[in-house]
Amino acid sequence: MSGHHKHRKSIVNRLARIEGHVRSVKEMAKEDRDCSDLLIQIAAIRSALDNCGKLILKDHLEGCVTEAIMKGDKEVLKDLNDAIDKFIR
Repeated sequence: MSGHHKHRKSIVNRLARIEGHVRSVKEMAKEDRDCSDLLIQIAAIRSALDNCGKLILKDHLEGCVTEAIMKGDKEVLKDLNDAIDKFIR
């Protein structure tokens, strides 16, 4: 793991929690739990994923993008815009 990904450990931890949450919702569905409960849990997962995505973006801006711009790499901004477009859809 490179030094410019200072949030990476937190990101991995968040993704592990999200993974566990998804598994528990899957079990809820298998147990034929109420649809409203499933939807509420899916909304929570979606929110957790969005927050994780924001942290990844912050990591990318503070590390990769800053470093690339300092080296004169302007292509990184096009790549960043493409990634943001796909993330925000």
